[in-house]
Amino acid sequence: MKMNKVTKIKKMKKIFLTIGLGLFTVVVFGQANQNATYSFSLQQAIDFALKNQKDVKNAIIDEELAHEKVNQILGAGLPQINGNFDVKDFIEVPTSVVEAKNFGGPPGVYSALKFGLQYQTSAGFDVSQLLFSSDYFLGLKASKLYVELSNKATQRTKTETTAILSKAYYTVLINQERSKLMDANIARVKKAVDDTKALFENGFVEKLDYDRLTVTYNNLLVEQEKVQRLLELGAYLLKYQMGMDINSSLILTDKLEDVKFNVTNLSADKFDYTKRVEYNLVETQFQLAKLDLKRNKLAFLPTAVAYGSLSETAMRSKLDMFQHSTPWYPTGLIGGKITMPLFTGLRGHSTTQQARLKLMQSENNLDFIKKTIDLDIASSSTILKNATSSLDNQKKNIAVAEDVVHVSKLKYEQGVGSNLELISSETALKEAQTNYYNALFDAIVAKIDFDKANGILK
Repeated sequence: MKMNKVTKIKKMKKIFLTIGLGLFTVVVFGQANQNATYSFSLQQAIDFALKNQKDVKNAIIDEELAHEKVNQILGAGLPQINGNFDVKDFIEVPTSVVEAKNFGGPPGVYSALKFGLQYQTSAGFDVSQLLFSSDYFLGLKASKLYVELSNKATQRTKTETTAILSKAYYTVLINQERSKLMDANIARVKKAVDDTKALFENGFVEKLDYDRLTVTYNNLLVEQEKVQRLLELGAYLLKYQMGMDINSSLILTDKLEDVKFNVTNLSADKFDYTKRVEYNLVETQFQLAKLDLKRNKLAFLPTAVAYGSLSETAMRSKLDMFQHSTPWYPTGLIGGKITMPLFTGLRGHSTTQQARLKLMQSENNLDFIKKTIDLDIASSSTILKNATSSLDNQKKNIAVAEDVVHVSKLKYEQGVGSNLELISSETALKEAQTNYYNALFDAIVAKIDFDKANGILK
């Protein structure tokens, strides 16, 4: 007994150890996934999002649903086979009233008779095949257009995701550069503060000069914290839009200097509207409206169906349906049916008119989307030109502001410049840098919107 207890305890220890190791592996593996590190270019980030982003994944599922809808409609034109098995227990056998003369009795006398047995069972199957139906063939064609519509809807979702993700990606890059510049500004002002403090302690400058620079330095520290928070928030937003765990580490490998702003030959005189997925969506909806009108016009055509059935029936006074000694009685038939609407109370005319009006709406939408695309191209072109022009000016302003800071610092160190002049130049440089990165962000957004308007962004 003692040996058995010892053996059981050892087995239990092994089991708990195995479970513990398994749980430890799951926890460690989960943490490893959460703390994973990725290094992505913009294109790699887009590729990741197109596989993991919720809206894209749902759009792809919608495509699969559309394909299954086609299969469902296609199945209606294939043979339909049904099996049946039916057991009845007539607690009261049905009664029929017959005239007695039918059985050699006197005329005018009627008798109530019960025909049949208490238990009745039937088993069999029936088959039907659709031979012709205008609704079926046009519905099958419409379902294929629906698949095409789903494909284009997925492409639109991917394009929107690419545009949003590109803006978020460059927002993080811009905030990273702003953070680097802020660090450089703080280091430069900190040196000025330390130098002024030394001069103040040796009696060469007033305490007011030291205090002014200290205030400027403290303001830069506050600004640095804001930029860092914006950087963290932008990174979280980027990972969220990519469908990535926000606790993962993401390194961006693209550089802002690699962004090219092509402001020449921005748009052709004749634009190919099929480059825009929005136009393709509206055009497919137009094709569906045409098909619906055709379906209503052909509603007067007949529907033809062939069918057949085969069954056997057993009737018993006892519930012994499967006794080999008692027979089952077979029944079989084949047939065909043609159905043609002759008069529907003008309902068909009304539905045809509705389909015709909807087609007119689709035509209007098709014309309107062309005008909308033309406006998008023209406006995005103008906005991009203005944004790139502003970016060039802000870049020049930074160069001027940096020169002013350099000269102001030299003058202050040589004793021919004022403390206020140095502080003002630092403030002007920070403002110029802020304006530059705001202009850079506007230019990048304008470039993305321009590419999207021209159907370049995929």
